[in-house]
Amino acid sequence: MKVFTGRLINCVVIQAALPLECEYLVGLLVNVQQETRGGWVFWRGEYQGMDLIVSKTRMGLSNAAAATAIAIERYQPRAIINQGTSGGHNPDLNVFDIVLGLETTNFGMVKTPFSERGAGSNSLHWHEAFDMLPDDESDPEPIRKRYYPADAALLTAARAVKQTYAQGQVVEGVIGSADCWNNELDRIAFLREMYGTEVEEMEAASVAQIAQQYGVPMMAIRVVSNNITNGGAYNPDTGKACQDFVLQVVAQYLRT
Repeated sequence: MKVFTGRLINCVVIQAALPLECEYLVGLLVNVQQETRGGWVFWRGEYQGMDLIVSKTRMGLSNAAAATAIAIERYQPRAIINQGTSGGHNPDLNVFDIVLGLETTNFGMVKTPFSERGAGSNSLHWHEAFDMLPDDESDPEPIRKRYYPADAALLTAARAVKQTYAQGQVVEGVIGSADCWNNELDRIAFLREMYGTEVEEMEAASVAQIAQQYGVPMMAIRVVSNNITNGGAYNPDTGKACQDFVLQVVAQYLRT
């Protein structure tokens, strides 16, 4: 495999946290060049005439934010799609269903209420969300839910090709992110009620946060790989299904 040696001006970055979420994509590329920056790996290649960068961000908000900043500085992408697997919050979603992220939000940025020592802790009382990008940075307690909207052109492209996806339904809604894997059904129901989340994962909101500050179009697309709210068992094949759909979105986006 060649080593990356140049800069890019007009490419799309497709991100994934895990190998099962990106190895299929990398295998489809031709004229592949690889670069490792810090602990993050990037592959440049072509797919059906499209110039793509596949980025393995690794798991978590910090990893995703760092990989995004590197990708923007290094490759100057036209757009970023953060994609991969996710856990269902909506009982109406089944494994293999895809969520187009109308918005992403970080549900881990909260201010907990005061309680006396020995009174215990209850995450169902954590109703105050911290804003990661407050307009007034002098405010020491910017209490506000922050939602990052999908880029309009990327969303239009995704809507245009959603009928091509045959492995489940394609819905639109809020994708929630945090460095947390929730298995408490009451907690999941609370998050869905408070933030309106369809699914949860660990990267998209931080990618959106960095992309917004750079002014780079971004959208999150997530496939339901498991859904504890309705007994949907984990299926690793969902990773490939999402990558296939994202390629259709990118092709439509670049055509228009």
